[in-house]
Amino acid sequence: MDQDQILARITAMVDDERRLRDALAAGQIDGATEHARLGQLERDLDQCWDLLRQRRAKSEFGENPDEAQVRPSSQVEGYQS
Repeated sequence: MDQDQILARITAMVDDERRLRDALAAGQIDGATEHARLGQLERDLDQCWDLLRQRRAKSEFGENPDEAQVRPSSQVEGYQS
């Protein structure tokens, strides 16, 4: 995935997150469903942001950004700001 594809995926997931919260507020889904779906979205978002950061870092240091790899969510979730 190139940078534009990653950013498009992030935008789509943020839109999904918004729709889920709206569906919960409208009573269309229950809290457990929203929680499960949001959890997966958050993990996927973290992976996308991590991939984007990897690509940017590789570019900055003269490496090939296409060599960046999606890391497991278990690894990405452990990062701290």
